[in-house]
Amino acid sequence: MATAGKVIKCKAAVAWEAGKPLSIEEVEVAPPQAMEVRVKILFTALCHTDVYFWEAKGQTPVFPRILGHEAGGIVESVGEGVTELAPGDHVLPVFTGECKECAHCKSEESNMCDLLRINVDRGVMIGDGQSRFTINGKPIFHFVGTSTFSEYTVIHVGCLAKINPEAPLDKVCILSCGISTGLGATLNVAKPTKGSTVAIFGLGAVGLAAMEGARLSGASRIIGVDLNPAKYEQAKKFGCTDFVNPKNYSKPVQEVLAEMTNGGVDRAVECTGHIDAMISAFECVHDGWGVAVLVGVPHKDAVFKTYPINFLSERTLKGTFFGNYKPRTDLPNVVEMYMRKELELEKFITHSVPFSQINKAFDLMLSGQSLRCIMRMEE
Repeated sequence: MATAGKVIKCKAAVAWEAGKPLSIEEVEVAPPQAMEVRVKILFTALCHTDVYFWEAKGQTPVFPRILGHEAGGIVESVGEGVTELAPGDHVLPVFTGECKECAHCKSEESNMCDLLRINVDRGVMIGDGQSRFTINGKPIFHFVGTSTFSEYTVIHVGCLAKINPEAPLDKVCILSCGISTGLGATLNVAKPTKGSTVAIFGLGAVGLAAMEGARLSGASRIIGVDLNPAKYEQAKKFGCTDFVNPKNYSKPVQEVLAEMTNGGVDRAVECTGHIDAMISAFECVHDGWGVAVLVGVPHKDAVFKTYPINFLSERTLKGTFFGNYKPRTDLPNVVEMYMRKELELEKFITHSVPFSQINKAFDLMLSGQSLRCIMRMEE
């Protein structure tokens, strides 16, 4: 492309300080360096993680910053050493990467790349410690290696999944974070068998994606657990057969679930990050074969207690990161699940706004109205 090797000026939504509305600014985006790719973003979605780091209440504030990590785009140019991608390729940026060379990448069991695993505090590129974004020559920090709230962004090649160019980017862009996290937690980690009973704790976008995984697995009973009764109606679209609100009972919800299911559910997936829900998810699975999977991210100092006898009676507790998907190897296959009409993505997308109205997307998420709001870069 004619822009290769040159600085590109484009629009980006800049978070200047914690909790303040994002500002659409003209930014300069430098060309990609070695092992980097410059991507033209066509669609980006808002994930709760963006909101969390924009609020910056529980972690190191890094500002000014370009947030955004769920997106779909097209490669504009590539840096030295990049052989797997070429201009024009369709890609999904991912907040965690796959270098394909470390012990984790070579392991069939892990997706936690040593080089490119998520780093929420780093605001610069891994190669030279510099930002590729500037405004009037002053650096603007990156976010989790993606920074998709910009018409162009620079990303390490290991954090880009090359996908089928026929796949609609305005739909599959949501697979680059939350939906894959929930879906994979069920399909890759909990692994329910056909006809089994599955409980999903927390019915936000990630929980509903875990529920979609249970539906695809052929679970006969899918129990949604949430403190908000309004979530049940929406959850029915994802296969929810029963709904339990812990506030409606005087006893622990794990006891309620055990009574409902003749001793416990076969699989439980926890998507809230709250300690009580984690304990309930583990303690509600059936002895002998029950498996609970933790997906929600707790406060860094959080601890939980349970009785060791729960393990000795053959219950299993597992954790997962990004649904155990390796971004470059596995995400193209998840896109194909959508293309084969197995995985339904449209029901996750509740709103769509032009990029200029990005603050409206934040408002929709903060008020609990949206699962996923897609922002169109081209108005």
